[in-house]
Amino acid sequence: MIVRIMGEGQLVVDGDLLGDLNNLDVTLESALDAGDEPAFRAALEALLEKVRAAGKPLPDDALEASELILPPADASMEEVREMLGEDGLIPG
Repeated sequence: MIVRIMGEGQLVVDGDLLGDLNNLDVTLESALDAGDEPAFRAALEALLEKVRAAGKPLPDDALEASELILPPADASMEEVREMLGEDGLIPG
């Protein structure tokens, strides 16, 4: 699957990673619900790092549709709240 990290680009990530990403997404949502900024920062960084570590970057000139769009590392809690869908950042 293709994942875009806003401000960084797109990465191809194995779909088998979806369960791990969903678990990290749940942790992120819990931190948002609690209004816990330090936990939010840690959860967002863990989610993004998982994608970066497992993903293979697409060339900058590639025009592929992203299946997942994740916020940048410096996103505020409010910005991430606005991006959340019914299933969080990671559907499923």
